[in-house]
Order: sequence, then C-alpha cells, then structure tokens
Amino acid sequence: MTGAGSPLPLRSRLRSLRPTAFGADSAGERLERIHRSPNFADGVFQNPVGSRTRPSGASGLELAKVYFQKDARTRRAPSGAIPVHPTTLADLARPPASGLRLTWMGHSTVLAEIDGRRVLFDPVWGERCSPFAFAGPKRLHPAPVPLASLGPVDVVVISHDHYDHLDLPTIKALVSTDTVFAVPLGVGAHLESWGVAPSRLRELDWNESTEVAGVRLTATPARHFCGRGLRNQQHTLWASWAVAGPEHRIYHSGDTGYFPGFRDIGAEHGPFDATMIQIGAYSEHWPDIHMTPAEGMRAHLDLQGGRPSGVMLPIHWGTFNLAPHPWAEPGEGTVAAADEAGAGLALPIPGQPFEPTGDAVPDAPWWRAVAVEPAGGWPVRPEPAIAEVIAGAEVGADLAAGTRETGTAGRAEETASSA
Repeated sequence: MTGAGSPLPLRSRLRSLRPTAFGADSAGERLERIHRSPNFADGVFQNPVGSRTRPSGASGLELAKVYFQKDARTRRAPSGAIPVHPTTLADLARPPASGLRLTWMGHSTVLAEIDGRRVLFDPVWGERCSPFAFAGPKRLHPAPVPLASLGPVDVVVISHDHYDHLDLPTIKALVSTDTVFAVPLGVGAHLESWGVAPSRLRELDWNESTEVAGVRLTATPARHFCGRGLRNQQHTLWASWAVAGPEHRIYHSGDTGYFPGFRDIGAEHGPFDATMIQIGAYSEHWPDIHMTPAEGMRAHLDLQGGRPSGVMLPIHWGTFNLAPHPWAEPGEGTVAAADEAGAGLALPIPGQPFEPTGDAVPDAPWWRAVAVEPAGGWPVRPEPAIAEVIAGAEVGADLAAGTRETGTAGRAEETASSA
C-alpha cells in the first residue's frame, strides 16, 4: 500500500530514510551470483561449521549484568593514555629491508608492505564503530597517522561488513584515490553505494583469488556473520585473506571463531611469514564467532602446519571496547599462549612498523603501563626496553592528537564510523 499522494511504495520510502552507513542491498547480477554460491543456502550465507551468532535470552541477561558491574567496567578500559608510535610519511616511504613490513594501526587495521606493494587491511580511521556519529563504541586511542599520510595503497582488503571493519568515513576518503578494493561477495554493494566505481572492485567468494599489482589475494573461509542494518539478511559474505607476493606470504583472519579449516588454509596457501590473528572481543556468550587468545594461537599453529614458525601479530583488540573482558586480557592471554607454544609474537604499539622476518620484532607487553593491574600483579616475564617503548610512544600520542583533525579520523562530524 502506498501513502496518499505518494508515487513510491512504502518500502521504497522507508529505504530512502535509512542511514547512508547502512550501505546497500545486493541486486541484479551480484544477487544472482550470491544465490549461486556454494556457501549460500536456505536464503543466507553459511559458516563452515555451525555457529551461534548472538547470546540466548538467559545468557543475554547474564551479559547485561556483567556490563553494569563497576569493577568490570573499570577493567574494560585502560587506566591511562594508550601510546601510539610517531610514524611519519618518511618512515613509510623507506622500503623495508626484508621486503615485508607490517604496521598495526589498532584494532584490525594493518598496513602490509609486501614485496614492493602496499596492502591495507580493514582500514578504520573513524571515531566510532557505529552508523551514528553520536553513539556507539568510541576510539580508545587516536589513529596513529592520518590516512592521507600513508601514501599510495595498491589494494584495500575488507574482511566483512561490520562497522569496526568496514568504515564509511574511511571508504569515503579512499574513493578519490586509485586503490583497488578486494572484498567478500556482496560487500561490493555497500562500496558502490558510497561512490567506489565497479571497475575498482574485486569481489570474491571463498577460495577465489585475484591478482593486483603482482600480489595474489585469496578470500579464505572464516566463521563469523555479517550485517549493518536493522534487518541483517546475511547476504554479504565474511572472509579471511591469504596474500602472496613473489617472496612473502601473509594471512589476515578478519573476525572468526576457531574451526578446523585453518589447517586446510595453511596447507593450501601457507606457511606464512606473518599471520594477523583476531584475539579480542571474545566472550562465553558468543563462543563461535570470535576467538580467545588461546584459540588464536591454535589457529596460527594450524596455519603454519602445526609448527611455531613465522610471527603472529595479535589484532582486533585495544582500540574499541566491544566485549566484557578486561582491556588488557587479550594481550596477556596471547603472550601466555605464545610462551607455551614457543611461537614468535609481535607486540607493536599502534603505529609501530616492524619487519616480521627481521631481527627487531617488538615483543614487550606495552599495555601494562596503561592498564589496570590485576590482583596479584602482572605475570613475570622479561620486559626489555618497555620503558623506552612507552617513552617514545608518548611523543607519538601527542603528534597524533595534534594532526588528527586534518586526517580522516577527525571527520566523525561528517559521518560516523562503523561498529
């Protein structure tokens, strides 16, 4: 039924009122391709193994109680300013001596310089991971460097369409560049609605690959879900990514619960010089869609054929408060898991470039200087140069705060980032 005097159906008028950040639904050939996907059944994309994506009614009430506990709230945030590294354009313009360099910008955002090419994973420079500028999880630290200061990027890789991975203000800023976007099937509809030309999209189903500037990118399975609007139809795919250059291989997990498929991904595309693994925002209330630190380390070992080779970079933590666990717990848990496995671990502060195959991989638990100390104190572990790391980072925090208003991160008043 249409309203009196209205030439448009009610559904069309309601769709026109929804926030731009919600993105767009797939249609036409894109929708037909989704329906043909071997990973699409019963009207939705399916996980590799069964998964519960949201708490049940009973566990939801328990979760609400945890969020309102005073002590738990205190531990979910840092006690001081999170340090950021004073990364400069000159730092990033200098080629990595080894041919591979990673710069973790916080949460799941990583700039990977691999064999002369630049790959930017899940770029989020917005102030909030939310469709709204006035509500939703807000950054706990500034973006370490303005987006414009990164220089040219060959390809932007998106793992899935949740707001803390697909950020409208950041995409808007990248529209004017020449970068290519590699995205899971269905996510291209969002990007096109925000101004990205179809010719710049490489939209992949699981186990499909594309080559950009001599780097091969493969969308690999993950155990998660999707959705940006009020009605999440599960019509956009989620993915992890294997990236291979002429000399190096890297892996980005996106968001995922643990599943046996990591072994298959490693056998097909690994071993990797570095893995970027989600280890934060987990909870017993949603155990199937995010990994704990121990599960993240298990995934890293699976990807490396069961051997503690390569370097694991923990991601999806530290920047946004998205779960009931203490803020520092993902970092501490990952350190413990790596020590037990004898695995190489990279622990850069946000914005600190490092070369995974080099001799100076940062491994100090920097967060301890700005976290609420647990009862009984921190676990005993050698912490070489942690004071020097924090001291140098304080300069970067001041620098980032001063330049932030000129970068994408300072444009939250134009449009909110996703959560």
